This record gives sequence, C-alpha cells and structure tokens, in this order.
Amino acid sequence: MPANTPRQVICMKWGTKFPAEDVNCLYRMTRAAVRGELRFWCVTDDPVGIDPAISTLPLPAVPVVGGGFDRGWLKLGLFAKRLQGPYGPTLFMDLDVVIVDSIDPLFELPGAFRVIKDYKPFRLRNSFTGNTSVFRYEAGHHHDLFDALIEKGAEVRAKYRNEQEFLSDFMRQKGILEYWPTAWCASFKHHCVRPLPFGLWQAPRLPPDARIVVFHGTPKPDQAIAGIGSKWYRPIRPAPWVGEFMKRR
Repeated sequence: MPANTPRQVICMKWGTKFPAEDVNCLYRMTRAAVRGELRFWCVTDDPVGIDPAISTLPLPAVPVVGGGFDRGWLKLGLFAKRLQGPYGPTLFMDLDVVIVDSIDPLFELPGAFRVIKDYKPFRLRNSFTGNTSVFRYEAGHHHDLFDALIEKGAEVRAKYRNEQEFLSDFMRQKGILEYWPTAWCASFKHHCVRPLPFGLWQAPRLPPDARIVVFHGTPKPDQAIAGIGSKWYRPIRPAPWVGEFMKRR
C-alpha cells in the first residue's frame, strides 16, 4: 500500500466488556501512530459515547455456531456482505491492544491477509492458527467466508475451537495466509513480563521492534499498569509505560 493511501482501521465493540472510551483510546493511539489520512470504523451494537471522529457501523448478525455465540465469532461479521464500511486493505485491532510505535509498516507489508502467528502453537490443534487480535484483510472481499459459516453451521463449531482457527484455515486454503514479523505484535504476558523469579522484582519491559503490545487473556492494560496478575507463576510488577502509550493517563 503506497504511503499516501488513506490508512483504514476497524475495531469491534459489543456487550458491556469494553466501554466506549476503549474505542476512543484505540483511535487516539492509532491517529498518533500513522501518517496521513486515517479512516477509522467501529462495528458496534451501542455507539453511545464513541468519538464523532469514528465512523460507527451496526453489528451484523452472525450465524449461531454450536448453540450460541462463542468467544470471538462475532468478528466474522466483518466479512458479511451487509457490512457497508471500508473497502480494500484494512487493519483490524482488538480493543485491548496498546500501540507503542508507528504502525505504517503494517499497511505497507505486502500480502492479502496477515495475522499474528499464535503465541502458543503447541497448544493448538492446528499449528497454522493465527491470533486475530491484529490482522489485515481486504474489506469488502471474502464474502464466501461468511457464506461458508452459514452453510456449514454446527460443522464449523465441531471442527474449529474458535473463530481464529476458522479464519486462519479459510485464508490458508485460499493460499493467502501470512503472518506479521514476530517482533511487531508482542504478547504482554509472554514477551514483556519477566519470567520467574525475575518478575518478582523486575518490571515488564517493552521488547525492541514491537509496534503493538497484545493483551490476550489476562492481564488487561489497566491491570498491567497497576501490576495486577492472575497467575502465581507470572508475577507482574507495575508497568506505567503501558498507560503512557494509551494517552489517557
């Protein structure tokens, strides 16, 4: 993508897990991390409180998979024909990521579909699975993915653990599945938090070459700032630098 092409970014918010301020925070971080024109969308079931600079889109109904919505299956609504939003190369980011450097390279790297290589592939049934906290896709394309979800229904849920496996395999079978350079999308708990026993006294560190820090699972950004962990084997000291990058502290 040429440097003068508008950057297109999209996120999603549903339910009450994330407030509107998290959308606004992601927008502010993104605006500070890209050159030139930015087009930013949020797909949501509740646009109240979202910054007027952000274009909101109604959350598409996603086919019920295996008896109900499970984890991130709603993300696949990005591929629904009725989602009238961005068209062409678009970067999706979860609301619990923190941008720590320019993300222009994520738009400039060639490829039709790029995603994070999952951080713990040995735990997965399919080693090709990506982590969909950050992925770039061709918006307005691949409607056949959504059609396949409708057509296969429960078969999808039986074969795939979550939407990440399904989406990764779908793009793999199309021959367009590629991953970000490993250093670009760092896992906070795997790459920033110091291992035992060092984590007892050493604060989490920002890895060199990271552009986005991903807070998958726990802790979330606010917990990381305060030094709140959830695993005895992963003690976490406060990481105030997380809040500095979030531009809301």
